[in-house]
Amino acid sequence: MIVRILHEGQYELGADSLTRLYKLDEDLMEAVAAGDEFAFVARRDALIGLVRAEGQSVAAQVLRESDLVLPPSDMTLDEAQEMFTRHS
Repeated sequence: MIVRILHEGQYELGADSLTRLYKLDEDLMEAVAAGDEFAFVARRDALIGLVRAEGQSVAAQVLRESDLVLPPSDMTLDEAQEMFTRHS
C-alpha cells in the first residue's frame, strides 16, 4: 500500500501494518468529529509516526498513485474539521 503524508512524500507500507494504520485512521476521524484536540494531535502523530517508522520512503521521482493520503504533521484540528466538512 502506498501512503502519502501531505507536504512530505510517499511511503510503501507492508500488509502487517495495515490493521494498526486503519485503526489509528478511524480513531483520528472520531477525534475530528468529537472536536477533541488532545486526541486529534495524539492520533495524528501516532498515525504519521507509524507510517514513517514502518514504511519505506518512495523516491520523489517515482510516480505512484497513493492508496491513502494522510494530513500533514502540522495540521490543526480546526483545519481538519474544515477539510472534512468541505469534502463531505
